[in-house]
Amino acid sequence: PGAILVKKCIENNIEILPIPGASAVSSAVSISGFSEKFYFYGFFPDKKGILVDDLQILSQLNSSIVFFISPKKINKIIPFLKEKFSGRKILICREMSKLYEEFIRSEIDDLKPFVKDPKGELTIVISEKKNIKKSSQELSESDKRSIKKMIKNFSIKEIVGIINKDNKIPKKIIYNYCLKVKNEN
Repeated sequence: PGAILVKKCIENNIEILPIPGASAVSSAVSISGFSEKFYFYGFFPDKKGILVDDLQILSQLNSSIVFFISPKKINKIIPFLKEKFSGRKILICREMSKLYEEFIRSEIDDLKPFVKDPKGELTIVISEKKNIKKSSQELSESDKRSIKKMIKNFSIKEIVGIINKDNKIPKKIIYNYCLKVKNEN
């Protein structure tokens, strides 16, 4: 329920601190400002091939993703995070609820390696994928007029192909609108 307040605090550079909880995961997610729907991965594997495969799969999830990482491995992981999660935000939590707690917020693309290994275990939260703007998910009025003109002379499949070629609207949205227009006639 506090997600709206947390986001506003982040936007206004107001410091947010978690209260000690049962888990570093829930504490980190609670102050992230990211989606409260999250996937907890745990620690990264040592083998590069498994790591790359796992990150590729995780990068497709549209939820926050939480990792644990040792401070000795963070600099090795940063290039992989930048490659697979470009365009997302990251929160790095260190020593939560302890004397030297630290929270580093950044765009993943702007993330720089640490000069020296940070002390203490790290909990990392990566934001959900950026939402595609709703306007690009809806038919424009001109597209709707075009569909109404074409519906008598073209098949729905042809109309979907024509409209989809010119913009990034999902075919299902175009198809459903075509059915609606066809049923009105």
